[in-house]
Amino acid sequence: MTSKIKPAKGAAYARIMGVGGYRPTRVVPNEEILKHIDSSDEWIRSRSGIATRHWAGPDETVAAMSVEAAGKAIADAGITPEQIGAVVVSTVSHFKQTPAIATEIAHKVGAGKPAAFDISAGCAGFGYGLTLAKGMITDGSAEYVLVIGVERLSDLTDLEDRATAFLFGDGAGAVVVGPGKEPAIGPTVWGSEGDKAETIKQTFGWDVYRRTPVPGGDGPDARVALDEIRYPAITQEGQAVFRWAVFEMAKVAQQALDAAGVSPDDLDVFIPHQANMRIIDSMVKTLKLPESVTVARDVETTGNTSAASIPLAMERLLATGQAKSGDTALVIGFGAGLVYAATVVTLP
Repeated sequence: MTSKIKPAKGAAYARIMGVGGYRPTRVVPNEEILKHIDSSDEWIRSRSGIATRHWAGPDETVAAMSVEAAGKAIADAGITPEQIGAVVVSTVSHFKQTPAIATEIAHKVGAGKPAAFDISAGCAGFGYGLTLAKGMITDGSAEYVLVIGVERLSDLTDLEDRATAFLFGDGAGAVVVGPGKEPAIGPTVWGSEGDKAETIKQTFGWDVYRRTPVPGGDGPDARVALDEIRYPAITQEGQAVFRWAVFEMAKVAQQALDAAGVSPDDLDVFIPHQANMRIIDSMVKTLKLPESVTVARDVETTGNTSAASIPLAMERLLATGQAKSGDTALVIGFGAGLVYAATVVTLP
């Protein structure tokens, strides 16, 4: 039987056209973290490479940070908001299951009536969103796609957890993906290892509340009152995550290079998820990257911003001149799930 469905008429290729970022105004040094845990600045730096991080204020919401980053990316791409055909937002720190925060962001940036949805893929979320955007462009369902990674992880940080209190930061990074004349976003190597999901997790679900009995009541029918409301926190098994990231993700990164037909010597830039400086340095060594390759180390002053970390690092490299338009970059994200996504891109 002959299909009656017309073939897609999308662009032959997709590319990143513009990038933007937003970091909250409040800078939090390690000294502030040390008020809550028994540690030292030297220990935090040696363990993670982090010296400072940005934490959002009351008005720096997930939506507000995203709108700021998106506006810069749209301007950098040289298009108008009305041309955006889809908005994809990756986040784990928007606390409403529905509606998707992407719909609010799409409206506030003036995008008209685009497709808009959220994805939850942790620190690999930007890679997932980028891959979806590429598919939309080549399929023809959108001409331009806005991809945003955004987090307020300070809301999900247990300041008394010595293993994680110093890790997380807030911020938003955005890119505009549009049609290209040549390959500029390579094949994505992505996947998950659900058997390791417990190594990075939320401490309890949103349906769990801390409650205390009302004075004077007892027994199974006693009335209860809400205790101080607390958000769950993100926790992880540090050593297990470190080993997985260093050894397994280096393999995934190499697979992405192979899929794109690019060798380490062809690379100009390496932008891994900004989780930990030791992980970054170990991956550079395992991949045997030449010294000429610029390596993103944004984690030192921004901390781990999960889905926002790769676009934020990309934006800073371009803004500071450490990378330039047209450079070939390997990007890889990995985190809770455990999930991962890696690809080779041409920088906007």
